[in-house]
Amino acid sequence: MGMVGELPRPLPPKEFLQHVRDRFHCGCTRHTELPDSPLQRVAVLGGSGAFAIGAAKGAGADILITADVKYHEFYQAEGKLVIADIGHYETEQFTKNLLAEYLSEKIPNFAIALSETKTNPINYF
Repeated sequence: MGMVGELPRPLPPKEFLQHVRDRFHCGCTRHTELPDSPLQRVAVLGGSGAFAIGAAKGAGADILITADVKYHEFYQAEGKLVIADIGHYETEQFTKNLLAEYLSEKIPNFAIALSETKTNPINYF
């Protein structure tokens, strides 16, 4: 359900997490301990993705970006990858644009209207 990819160049963990926060407009990021080594192989799974921690480790990911990770699920990282929980809405917010683009290509005579309403019930202070 998710994807694994490589960054063009390895990045220090804090720099990469800041990049993620900027791109996904995150109020905060919960994560496991950061390694001293740079990150390059990234696994992503929008929404509640803790069930894929084992798959991300098996794929050799340095970091898994997902949401809704429970306290004890963070322990599943076992120091083998960083788990970054950036928020459920934050991981899914661009899905509507991807779907609209796909549908526009496949059904060009179909009118698509994207909502501009923010539906995230969570706010950060």
